[in-house]
Amino acid sequence: MPDNNTVSKATFDFLKELEKNNNKEWFEANKATFKSHETAAKSFFEMISDKLSHHDEIEKMKMFRIYRDVRFSKDKTPYKTHLAASFSRLGAQLRGGYYIHLKPGGSFLATGFWDPNKEDLFRIRKELEMDAEEFRKTINQKSLKSVWGEIQGDALKTMPKGFDKEHPDIDLIKLKQFIFVRNFTDKEVLSGSFLEEVDKSYRAIRPYFDLMSNILTTDLNGESVL
Repeated sequence: MPDNNTVSKATFDFLKELEKNNNKEWFEANKATFKSHETAAKSFFEMISDKLSHHDEIEKMKMFRIYRDVRFSKDKTPYKTHLAASFSRLGAQLRGGYYIHLKPGGSFLATGFWDPNKEDLFRIRKELEMDAEEFRKTINQKSLKSVWGEIQGDALKTMPKGFDKEHPDIDLIKLKQFIFVRNFTDKEVLSGSFLEEVDKSYRAIRPYFDLMSNILTTDLNGESVL
């Protein structure tokens, strides 16, 4: 079984073979091997969760299943060719979460707000409409930006209803997601320092989460809504 302290080359080799043989017959014949890699990956994800618990409050960890939902997809291959997990921050108090995606040639970390509900999205936009200075200052902190780069996310093509299309912070207000993504090479993922690099990355995003937690737990007057 692969070492759960690192992501093993054997796991990546298996995922490469799965991509070449993405069918039920091959997978069933190699299911025992997959299970060993899945168990090792889960242990690795649990170690990440443990490290997160030292500097954040994690409500739950979720490891995603290898099986694809093909009901509404043109791609009918039955299996994902990556391993992934998410870590949700403590409910109404903190919000947001972390994500890790392990795939040969396509590994990355992500963090932030991937799919905010309409109430949260409206609250964030109203905050940015009122004053985006603190938000911009936070996401441009050197300690954060040097690790995560620019904020990302899908955006509306036009200004959301009820907001001024001439607003100077239109670039932020149009966002539907407020996320950061950090890509990794296979060499970086398979190195013995990857676990620490993941934790370092997640630590670096904390100023952003602290600000967003404050925004989403208060009204525009700064009064708690919890």
